Amino acid sequence: MKYFIGILTLILISSCSSPEPQTLKKQVISTDNAPASIGVYSQAIQFGNSLYLSGQIGLIPETRELAGSDLESQTHQTLKNIKAVLEAAGYAMSDVVKAQVFLNDMDDYGAFNDIYTTYFTEDPPARAVVEVSRIPLDAKVEIMVTAIK
Repeated sequence: MKYFIGILTLILISSCSSPEPQTLKKQVISTDNAPASIGVYSQAIQFGNSLYLSGQIGLIPETRELAGSDLESQTHQTLKNIKAVLEAAGYAMSDVVKAQVFLNDMDDYGAFNDIYTTYFTEDPPARAVVEVSRIPLDAKVEIMVTAIK
């Protein structure tokens, strides 16, 4: 009987121990529905349940030209590009938890917000907006986001 209890105890202990930790690996995310990188970087990196998007500007994926010379058209295209990269990884705009926004002119803050709020209608992500002296390809706006599922 003691032998049986000892074996049973060992079985219970081994079944309750946690399995070996899974090795998390980073996965490169890429889609033709957003512009290819203009430098040495990935469109996004997924690590576990987190997705880190590189900065996006308002390039039209097919032509690699800015969507227009104005902030409004560039902001819409930038957010469409972000949405495309998110979707390629199985995420949605509602999964975005952090946004970092770079404007070339802080006087455009109000106009930017008007557009931004149409893409993040509920529970908007944490965010920082800063003015910078220059954005690649002389774009007016660049946005990078982090999403978690």
